[in-house]
Amino acid sequence: MTRRRGALIALAVVIGVAMSGCANGSSGGGGTDPVGTWAESTKTDAPELTLEDDGSVAGTDGCNQLTGTWKAADDGVTFGAFASTMMACDGVDAWLGMATSATIDGDSMAVKDESGKEIGTLKRASDE
Repeated sequence: MTRRRGALIALAVVIGVAMSGCANGSSGGGGTDPVGTWAESTKTDAPELTLEDDGSVAGTDGCNQLTGTWKAADDGVTFGAFASTMMACDGVDAWLGMATSATIDGDSMAVKDESGKEIGTLKRASDE
């Protein structure tokens, strides 16, 4: 009986450790799950990204459609190269297509370019 109790306690510890790893989502060390929709504003033509659980990302720069991949980083995410439609739109700043990473602080995502310079900010619009 003692051996069985020990095995059950060990199993409970293993399950507890495994579940605590799931509690952080796929956010890396930052504590905020990046999965969901992030947008510059609630306007229809505003830049927006939706990060999916499977590592895919899709969105718009306000004119062109963007698709690509993402993965968790220490304090946010890194993006793979974006594929984009190439429509010409007057007055649209296509900054979002230059994103290579982002840091997340609560409901705010600071989007950065290849040099690490912040090029824009998105706010959490939904959790999927």
